[in-house]
Amino acid sequence: MSRPKAVLFDWDNTLVDSWQCLHRAANETLAAMGHPTWDLAEAKQRVALSLRDSFPQMFGDRWQEARDIFYARFAAIHLDYLAPLPGAAETMGRLCQAGVPMAVISNKNGAFLRAEVEHLGWNDYFKHVNGAGDSSADKPATAPVENALRAIGVNADYNVWFIGDAAVDMECAVNSGVQPVLVKHDSWREGEFDRHPPARHFQSWSAFGRYLDEILVP
Repeated sequence: MSRPKAVLFDWDNTLVDSWQCLHRAANETLAAMGHPTWDLAEAKQRVALSLRDSFPQMFGDRWQEARDIFYARFAAIHLDYLAPLPGAAETMGRLCQAGVPMAVISNKNGAFLRAEVEHLGWNDYFKHVNGAGDSSADKPATAPVENALRAIGVNADYNVWFIGDAAVDMECAVNSGVQPVLVKHDSWREGEFDRHPPARHFQSWSAFGRYLDEILVP
């Protein structure tokens, strides 16, 4: 890897810690719909696709009812739970200072996503913020990456990094012809990234920062 010409970030559990909030809102939705609830480990396995892609599979013809319950539960608590992961803001600050354009591509509802970016005061970091429903299809489809790169003004190639924590992020990067970079702070299931392995893996933003020391030179 050399100096990137653009960096695309996943949001949940890449830049911010979202698991407790997502777990609570998901379980309240499952309970309201008469489904068994999940422990946190199961939630981490199941929560990856956008709601419009995952809820019809989970709830069938009642998926819109479940969507409304989830959105109401999530809207009530998500800003209270919001917490940047250690080193995330510092990393983005360094990239910004180096003149590397950045964007967010998330499968979180676009309105919730933008509210969280604004709540953290991170609007100035990003040239584009793409949430679920903002493009014709959500990750792992290529449309969100295409929209982000169009807004930034660069073409897709291996000098664009897509940084995420989940298999869907790596798949989206591969599908889009950009470089898949994994920043994952906890362990993962055996074989989770076999289909779309990352080009490089960092266990923390601190580790990623040490790599930036090597490449962000004048």
